[in-house]
Amino acid sequence: MTPGELIGLLADPVRLRVVSALVLGARSPAEVVGMTGVDARRVDGALRRLRASGLVAGQPGEMLVRQDLFEQAGRVPRPPADPFLRDGRLLRLPAQRGRRRAVLERVCVVFEPGRHYSEREVTDLLRGWCDGGEVDHVTVRRYLVDEGLLDRADGRYWRSGGPVEV
Repeated sequence: MTPGELIGLLADPVRLRVVSALVLGARSPAEVVGMTGVDARRVDGALRRLRASGLVAGQPGEMLVRQDLFEQAGRVPRPPADPFLRDGRLLRLPAQRGRRRAVLERVCVVFEPGRHYSEREVTDLLRGWCDGGEVDHVTVRRYLVDEGLLDRADGRYWRSGGPVEV
């Protein structure tokens, strides 16, 4: 189960309460109803979904939450750029070159391959990434050029590297 699937299951308030009751010791639907105050019909529906997903195992009277799925979800490696980005914004640039390159590759996708940009257009696009973060758009632009992700000549910029989204 992926972290996203796990979060999706627990995003429903009833399923979250059912899982919480099971973690706290409930072993049957009746015990879950007693601990949560959720009506039996909704508890049964949540349990069906949780069993089908594999998050809850066992029959009524011996139901358990599979905590190993949480452990697995916690071990899924995050892309190296993720800690430095939030909500499409650049929080800061990492000092380590490999991680910085990964972050810059995420940023450079805003530039269309083959299109030339004025300095003003580059500034506007990068400001969208830098607003509210610790790094300014001028620094990001310099690193994009230094890393070969953007090229420039005669006041024009164009994308020259990085991944292409299709």
